[in-house]
Amino acid sequence: MFNEHDITRDACMLTGPLAHLGYDWWWHSFTAQDAETGEDKPFFVEFFLCNPALAEDAPVLGQLPENREAGKRPSYLMVKAGAWGKDRAQLHRFFAWKDVALHGGAPYRIEAGDCLASETELRGSVDISPEAALAHPEWMCDAGRMRWSLKLDKKIAFNVGYGASKPLRDAEAFAMYWHAEGMKTAFSGWVEYNGRRYTVSPERSYGYADKNWGRDFTSPWVWLASSCLKSRMTGERLQNSAFDIGGGRPKVYFVPLERRLLGAFFYEGKEYDFNFSKVHLRVKTAFAFEEGDKTVAWRVRQENVHAAMEAEIRCRKADMLFVNYEASDGSKRHNRLWNGGNGWGVVKLYDRVDGEWAPVDEIEATHVGCEYGEYDEPAPQEIGLIETLRGIRPGRATASAAQ
Repeated sequence: MFNEHDITRDACMLTGPLAHLGYDWWWHSFTAQDAETGEDKPFFVEFFLCNPALAEDAPVLGQLPENREAGKRPSYLMVKAGAWGKDRAQLHRFFAWKDVALHGGAPYRIEAGDCLASETELRGSVDISPEAALAHPEWMCDAGRMRWSLKLDKKIAFNVGYGASKPLRDAEAFAMYWHAEGMKTAFSGWVEYNGRRYTVSPERSYGYADKNWGRDFTSPWVWLASSCLKSRMTGERLQNSAFDIGGGRPKVYFVPLERRLLGAFFYEGKEYDFNFSKVHLRVKTAFAFEEGDKTVAWRVRQENVHAAMEAEIRCRKADMLFVNYEASDGSKRHNRLWNGGNGWGVVKLYDRVDGEWAPVDEIEATHVGCEYGEYDEPAPQEIGLIETLRGIRPGRATASAAQ
């Protein structure tokens, strides 16, 4: 079962070789409401750890020219926070390892200054002046102010199974690992952002919490997730549902595989699992990304021996960020990594019945978390693959889809 909670996978993984060349991050995204107007506003908070064995008295920033010239790899805790929408921003605050209190086991707990992250709680602040952001490009961030105090209740997990199990973690088989302990998470509390107050309620937070770790990132980088879902079949909100899609081109022992995604839809208690590492499911995947004038779009189709899922998601470019990370070796190869929190679209589910595709539901998705990027180049116009996807319909063979 992919929805099994496993907080041991949320433990800090920066031991052994990954302590010298590795990262580990805990990502949280959610929606809040303006305390005055009631308007929705999507936010994110992330704790990003890098190379603890290379610690110095101050944070070691990999994009600082003198560090690059000296061949120093980054070493720090970075607290990343921000918002999407008309005043979108990503704000970065760095701590040296000597100023970090880390309980790396399960349940994990990270504290530095007034910032804290754990399985059940998030709080902290970031304050970057326009002058400081301009003077420090190595911070890779914008200007702004954000404070937050939040409680978390992780309702539904996406456990990818053996692919992130302890034996494969110990062997460092993959360059990048993933675990979503809360692909549906209820957040509560408050946020202050650039002078405005926002409230966060469990019913309207549409929250998400996961983690990634490893020695490198993936390219392409794909992520789509939402728990704000409405059935077109019944017209009702789905109260016990969430979907999550992620991946791109995983590396196994430094050898890149072809385009692969991990996908799951927990549909009112029923699991739809599209995990390529589960060989018995015989998962087939096709995906494409398209950049238009005002929006970007994802098209994904996955099928296994039992079911199929099709997702078409869009997000406004004006609401999105090019989210910034440097790798644990100090390189920064993702420079057009689209990142948003208020995408929308449709997800279709099918069961395979007597060799044919039987529709289960057509689901409207909003408040969709979404990402796409490729190394060192603009997002591609994959028109040919888009046309291939448009040609895939229930009941037809999908041999043309990327495996």
